[in-house]
Amino acid sequence: MAQTLEGLGLGSLTLADRLALAEELWGSVHDALGKIPLDSSIRDELLRRASLADSDPHRGVRWEVVLAGLALRPIK
Repeated sequence: MAQTLEGLGLGSLTLADRLALAEELWGSVHDALGKIPLDSSIRDELLRRASLADSDPHRGVRWEVVLAGLALRPIK
């Protein structure tokens, strides 16, 4: 269900208020997701990847490189 700022009555919020609201919404999503149990196959895969990262810290792509790559992508 797609909502717009105007449809929710939030179109007149300042940038600072929209950022504060986004932080509040993200926090509520994060909290809710933390209460959902992980499927055992997903948990096993996350543990496998964490183990690989721990065993070879140079494996993978540095965060700065990921961010730089994202900055080059066009916004859709």
